[in-house]
Amino acid sequence: MEGSRSVRPVRIDDLPIRDELRGKSPYGAPQLDVPVQLNTNENPYPLPEPLVERIAERVREAARGLNRYPDRDAVELRTELARYLTRTGGHPLTLAHVWAANGSNEVLQQLLQTFGGPGRTAIGFEPSYSMHALISRGTGTGWISGPRHDDFTIDVAAAQQAITENAPNVVFITSPNNPTGTAVEADTVLALYEAAQAAGPALVVVDEAYVEFSHRPSLLPLLEGRPNLVVSRTMSKAFGAAGLRLGYLAADPAVVDAVQLVRLPYHLSAVTQATALAALEHTDTLLGYVDQLKKERDRLVTELRAIGCEVTDSDANFVQFGRFDDSPTAWRRILDHGVLVRDNGVPGWLRVTAGTPAENDAFLDAVRALMTDRGTDRSTERSTERSKREQSA
Repeated sequence: MEGSRSVRPVRIDDLPIRDELRGKSPYGAPQLDVPVQLNTNENPYPLPEPLVERIAERVREAARGLNRYPDRDAVELRTELARYLTRTGGHPLTLAHVWAANGSNEVLQQLLQTFGGPGRTAIGFEPSYSMHALISRGTGTGWISGPRHDDFTIDVAAAQQAITENAPNVVFITSPNNPTGTAVEADTVLALYEAAQAAGPALVVVDEAYVEFSHRPSLLPLLEGRPNLVVSRTMSKAFGAAGLRLGYLAADPAVVDAVQLVRLPYHLSAVTQATALAALEHTDTLLGYVDQLKKERDRLVTELRAIGCEVTDSDANFVQFGRFDDSPTAWRRILDHGVLVRDNGVPGWLRVTAGTPAENDAFLDAVRALMTDRGTDRSTERSTERSKREQSA
């Protein structure tokens, strides 16, 4: 058009966003159309047909009342979640101890909105779940990266010192830890809780997103007598309901009351509540899939070590393996075989989700090819270096 002029596209940093968000990237894993996708810790088994039918029944019932707002406090859902935790977690809980939201990330966000925020800080022990830092930043909470040992366990003495020196308002402990798969001993949680109360006091959040896959029991019993301790959970993993987006926490009733100060009105839809209730009716069936995945996870650990990989002990539904001189290149070579795993940002390491037996076989074949190629590459490098030395002699 006459008189028109080109307009430069607006970039994020051209907008008046908060300074701490500038130059940052959103959370996310590659979503590629490949035969085997083992990069997002999803449960590979579709929901059983009886559960699908029950979800349809409950959603149909809920649909008749969609002209009305849903139960704001999700009383029935929280009651059933408390019953599930009491039965499987070794600690009696009631409706008053449980809160639910749209995925465990919203649970964590609500906790940080309540106990973190501008002028306050949170600490986590990295590498760990990267959303802890991202949600902290998103809520204006300062982030402190705490220490781990070389084997990815928490360095308790150093962690206590970091808590004492920084006096954070929120402490994150992930067990089993993502991306490493390592579980945390109860004694470690107790030591860090005591340090946090002496320095703060502070809220201590134990993220148990993968606990159903663990060899160790839940840390729920530690809630007794510790009003500043929270255990967060999700239905995305063990329940095979990543598409549902339902997370929940267990804590002292005062904590549950506190997070309601920041929750959005009617935050859990009637459809979400109905679907989650249907899933809880089929807990035994869904946990049967968990047993299968634990066996496959253990098989991955054994076979990866036999192939020649280093593997971190795992209590989750995924395995961290390495070590690679160039993990992005290793990731790409595995992808070339039609298998998508996660480059989790830990130098030298990759992460694979336990899938079906057939998916795991395809993955292991891809790693065998990778290790064979790596051996060939190193042999070629040695031959080249030897030739150079002989020519210069």
